[in-house]
Amino acid sequence: APDASRVVDKLPANYLNLGLIHKALPNAKFIHVRRDPRDNCLSIYSHNFAITHPYSMDLQTLATEYQEYQRLIAHWRAVLPDSALLEVRYEALVDDLEGESRRMLEFLGLAWDPACADFHRTERIVVTPSKRDVREPVYTRSIGRSERYAAFLGDLEGLSAS
Repeated sequence: APDASRVVDKLPANYLNLGLIHKALPNAKFIHVRRDPRDNCLSIYSHNFAITHPYSMDLQTLATEYQEYQRLIAHWRAVLPDSALLEVRYEALVDDLEGESRRMLEFLGLAWDPACADFHRTERIVVTPSKRDVREPVYTRSIGRSERYAAFLGDLEGLSAS
């Protein structure tokens, strides 16, 4: 998008390069959406990411990878300026889509647009594993989903929100 005034890149592994991105683009803004670790890992585990994210196929490896992600995010929180990184809780976003969306837009220096609450009505092409999800309004059925599978998620048991 050579004429775009803003670019959004939501690749999961971007957290690895926040420092490099910040050095290259000092005005870049990062929104870090945190989710219950067990729900997050269950979501990753239940999708077929074997080619791009081989750690996702084994719960113990996934738990280790998630702990490393938490460690690195804690580092970025400590070294990046507050003006560069906004933390958003997934559960808070689901609970108050408009309020949290307004908070993110304010952080980015953008005005509220009612279309933000109606994202699921967009006609644009979506090519992510969650493409079905972006075609419906925000839902709560994924919150606490890991509790239903607790007996099978032993390797994720020690994960806690950071």
